[in-house]
Amino acid sequence: MSLPPKHLRGITTHARRGSLRNAFRYGVDYVLIDPSSRISPALFSRNRFNLASVYDRDHGGAVKAGRGVDWARRVFADRGVPLGAHGRILLLTQPRFLGYVFNPVSFWLAYDGAGALRAIIAEVNNPFDERHSYFCAAPDFAPIDKSHDIVADKLFYVSPFQDIAGQYRFQFDIGFTRIAIRIAHENGDQGVIATLYGPLENLTNRGILWGFIRRPFGALRTIGLIYWQALKLRLKGARYRNRPQPPVQEVSECRS
Repeated sequence: MSLPPKHLRGITTHARRGSLRNAFRYGVDYVLIDPSSRISPALFSRNRFNLASVYDRDHGGAVKAGRGVDWARRVFADRGVPLGAHGRILLLTQPRFLGYVFNPVSFWLAYDGAGALRAIIAEVNNPFDERHSYFCAAPDFAPIDKSHDIVADKLFYVSPFQDIAGQYRFQFDIGFTRIAIRIAHENGDQGVIATLYGPLENLTNRGILWGFIRRPFGALRTIGLIYWQALKLRLKGARYRNRPQPPVQEVSECRS
């Protein structure tokens, strides 16, 4: 049975570690969708324009040329994730609002037939039309819960004010009524701690409209806030790092 789309009325926080401190907390709207489902409210669409929408080409593979869930299914299968015949793959992402999209991070969630979360792909984008993904799993594909620390080397240029060095530490507490995700970039005494959390509800026309009123223009607001925080860091004296070429591989492996 497919899952009706869900609405995460989320809060995201970022706190910079080290001598130059900066922190912020914003509301954000995510959707949790089953790409096989055709159930959706009138103001939400898949692969066509609407007030809120998710396009397959925005996810999985090259930026603006994504392959959607087919790409995620291949990544999970190539790594032997035990989904079985009745497993399913869900996508947690910020939708387009009025056609515009920018997602700092989205998550592909792989569930087995019993509903256990076996693996996750964290799909990371930067503002320069580049993408890299981190494959996250517990040892022996044990069900992922908040007790797991899943670690990945940082390989991708996200912020011009952080080195491509150190590691990410992922913690996931993902249910069907509430989500809490913590990603810590650790690089000695430097780095950033980012969180995303909030309740999950059924996605409704009223919820979409209310989210648009409270947080106008969705992803366009997100990119505006990113540049605002970058300006604040620059004015505080943060050192700017030039952007290197992105990693050759699409997906890198995490470890526990």
